[in-house]
Amino acid sequence: MQKVLNYLKQNQPRFRAELCAFLRFPSVSAQTKHKDDMLACAEWLAQHCRLIGLAAKVCPTAGHPIVLAKTPVAKGAGKKRPHYLVYGHYDVQPPEPLELWKSPPFEPRIEGRSLFARGSTDNKGQIFAHLKALEAYLKTGTPLPCDLTFVIEGEEEVGGKNLVEFLKKRRKELHCDAVVVSDTGMPDKKHPALTYALRGIIAFEIILHGPSRDLHSGIFGGAIENPAIALSRLLAQMHDKNGRVAIPHFYDDVAPLSAYERNQFKRLPYKDSALQKLLGVKKLFGERGFTATEQRSARPTFEINGLTSGYQGEGSKTIVPSWARAKITCRLVPNQRPAHINKIVCAYIKKICPPTVRLELAAGHGAEAYYVSPTGAHAQAALRALRGAFKREPVLLREGGSIPIVNEFKKVLGADTLLLGLGLPEDNAHSPNEKFDLDNFENGQRMSALLWQELEKTSC
Repeated sequence: MQKVLNYLKQNQPRFRAELCAFLRFPSVSAQTKHKDDMLACAEWLAQHCRLIGLAAKVCPTAGHPIVLAKTPVAKGAGKKRPHYLVYGHYDVQPPEPLELWKSPPFEPRIEGRSLFARGSTDNKGQIFAHLKALEAYLKTGTPLPCDLTFVIEGEEEVGGKNLVEFLKKRRKELHCDAVVVSDTGMPDKKHPALTYALRGIIAFEIILHGPSRDLHSGIFGGAIENPAIALSRLLAQMHDKNGRVAIPHFYDDVAPLSAYERNQFKRLPYKDSALQKLLGVKKLFGERGFTATEQRSARPTFEINGLTSGYQGEGSKTIVPSWARAKITCRLVPNQRPAHINKIVCAYIKKICPPTVRLELAAGHGAEAYYVSPTGAHAQAALRALRGAFKREPVLLREGGSIPIVNEFKKVLGADTLLLGLGLPEDNAHSPNEKFDLDNFENGQRMSALLWQELEKTSC
């Protein structure tokens, strides 16, 4: 194993140069003008995997291609070896607005220990760390204790619809013991992290229809229900004074946080005062009885994402608007089923909607929450790998956002996912001047190298 770690240490300058070559591809999946760049990037990545020693190919889809790469078949392997899947994506977010970049987004720039480029942390740098760790095994002749398959897609930033079909078609081939994903983050460089839970989501719109057209507020105001006021009253009934969602049975399936989890949260380097300053609010607000960290990662929510009605132009226009609309999302936690929550939320809205307006509910997307036991064998193996690579005691995170693909890995392949993110809060993912910390790049390689040894112990 020491040969692997020595190889990683000795080859960092080359690894950085190769990552820069990867980053120069403007692989923006959302923009059709970059279709050829997407294919060129996938071909470069597959060729790089072959140079490392993997069997790699570019797999066409109805959209952008997927790169599939596998470790060589172990010679003389008697028993069935553990098989792990490593997932990542080579597509990136659009770089606009370009004028806010300090250097061109697809001309990588190293400043100190930061590598600036679009896609550096999301997700090219993170997946590249895993490839370099594997290279160290193959080039030093160090036996791998497991078989690995890399699935690196080109549509994560536009929904990844074709990946699900890819998984279903290759279900038997991709069946694995667990999936490893480095596409999340850690609180800071002193706190490497395993993310063990993600919130799910339901999205929908509430539209209240009033009169058949906008009406003169002087002539008709006071004689009819104003849809904007009706909607405001309706939305005001969604929370109680303690910040708790007031919809009946909303919390029925919410599992309480364990003492172990709450103690782990106390170790996180988050302070309410710092969060308040960061967000620019006069005072934090949330469900009583929970810390701000728990509120924004481990508790369900009902949020108004958009609210509109009536005249929005310059000056005034004295009308009673004919309609009012609100865009809503509910973040869900493990055990809450999106279909069930959608049903009880809609039932409550219908119950409290006044008879003076016509209610319309428009359904949107949804995804289940995700949870893997932080005390399970795979999670504990990941924590040991983090500890060995970063020389720091790792922390456990619940992520407030959603990553729907991890649920597909569970449904299609029957495998749990280990989320071992290397990004930092200040890395500007999806924003101008995106960067990747080079210490995290190097430590991530060591973490990946150690991970396969630690996971092998769980199969004994």
